Amino acid sequence: MAFRDEKLSENVPGRYYVDVLCIDCDLCRTLAPSNFDRGPEGGFSYVAKQPESPEEEASCGKAMEECPTKAIGDDGSSS
Repeated sequence: MAFRDEKLSENVPGRYYVDVLCIDCDLCRTLAPSNFDRGPEGGFSYVAKQPESPEEEASCGKAMEECPTKAIGDDGSSS
């Protein structure tokens, strides 16, 4: 389970976020490439763009469900 108070600063504001538990496994970037990106120095992923379509929403949800460390969170808000 991701923790809001441990969000990575690189995340764009909005519903989805990645926290410090990320191990840079590439799964989220594979499942939702339009929304997740790799940190500038590697070592972690972050939310680069919040979902803007039902397809992107589904991809982000799938990434969150399948994240092996549960580092992707959903705070339920759209801002």
